[in-house]
Amino acid sequence: MALSPREQLARRAQRNRTRLKSLSNGRPRLSVFRSDKNIYAQVIDDQSGVTIVAASSLEGGKKQGSNAAAASEVGKLVAQRAIEKGVKDVVFDRGGYIYHGRVKALAEAAREAGLNF
Repeated sequence: MALSPREQLARRAQRNRTRLKSLSNGRPRLSVFRSDKNIYAQVIDDQSGVTIVAASSLEGGKKQGSNAAAASEVGKLVAQRAIEKGVKDVVFDRGGYIYHGRVKALAEAAREAGLNF
């Protein structure tokens, strides 16, 4: 029986997280969720199961949408907040999405803003 696209995404994401746990060395995880209309990012401490900081394209007075420019803004914002909380090194969890387009824009903006991964 064939899996639905959502189930395939969940399996890819789980495979990615399993690999990241072996590579993390206690570093928090920068997790990305991409919907049709928005993009969301969280820095998560998996050891304690707590979200340290989060950002999304819904924030701010204006609606940013789901383009690469909005993803870049979210990347900068989540990196700023993480650095304010004292988190500089993270592992990047692309959440089963291909490292391309909005996901790549978010990652590159977070790197430029000072996160190391």
